[in-house]
Amino acid sequence: MHVSFASVAGSAHKPNEDFLAVSPRVALVLDGLTSPPELGSGCIHGTPWFVSRLGTQLLREATCRPEAPLADCVAEAITRVADLHRDTCDLSHLGTPSCSVALVREGADTVDHLSIFDSVILLDGPRGLKVFSDLRVDGYAQQEHKETTRHRIGTPEHQQAVSRLVAAQRPHRNVPDGYWVAAANPAAATNAVTGSVPRAEVTRAAVLSDGASCLAEDYRLTDWAGLLDLLEADGPDELISRVRQAESTDPSGERWPRYKASDDSTAVFCRFDSTGSAGG
Repeated sequence: MHVSFASVAGSAHKPNEDFLAVSPRVALVLDGLTSPPELGSGCIHGTPWFVSRLGTQLLREATCRPEAPLADCVAEAITRVADLHRDTCDLSHLGTPSCSVALVREGADTVDHLSIFDSVILLDGPRGLKVFSDLRVDGYAQQEHKETTRHRIGTPEHQQAVSRLVAAQRPHRNVPDGYWVAAANPAAATNAVTGSVPRAEVTRAAVLSDGASCLAEDYRLTDWAGLLDLLEADGPDELISRVRQAESTDPSGERWPRYKASDDSTAVFCRFDSTGSAGG
């Protein structure tokens, strides 16, 4: 598996809450959920601290335990990170640091994948393109979401609407019949979207935070196949550049209503060789 990648913060004034990591057979992207300051998080560390530690633990688990199901690897990583701050932070707080997870691992016979929340995995090959994501959150707080689209990005009204949306979503987070994010509860792993595709059916793949997948998913400036073609021909940096170019033409969100003018953007592109051997 040969990999190229890029990650760019959405704002020069805030840290990047995305995280990526790769090994010869594993690629993962974590996208931290922004917590409005007025809602609190119960944690003294913050989202960038959380995603970097979870991502590091997850890469270790998925790489060093190649036969273990990905859900087991994620559960163990979540537990290890929770142990790092359960004595200093309130991990029961509804806003405890959390993130999406999108993970691909190449095995001898299969390509395994796991998704928690809204990051996107694309697997492409002789039998066509498959798209994996976890959009269960869209079933909650729909009225609050609509309210965010009525206000322009950068206005107090928009900021307040986004805060109300997050507050309305949180009670449905990581509960039975709700939606799931990677936070302090390892049960998120058993509720992930998982699967395996025969190794021979995958020639290329992408792992994307929603700040990169939006070029196709939200802005509709290409389709999924076109996005993969762009990654393959010009690389992840160019994909993110195209996203930023589009957003610069619509800074207030009139054409594409969204929660931020620009989100953190992360893209990993994987090319699988025909022999199935590991690549650098």
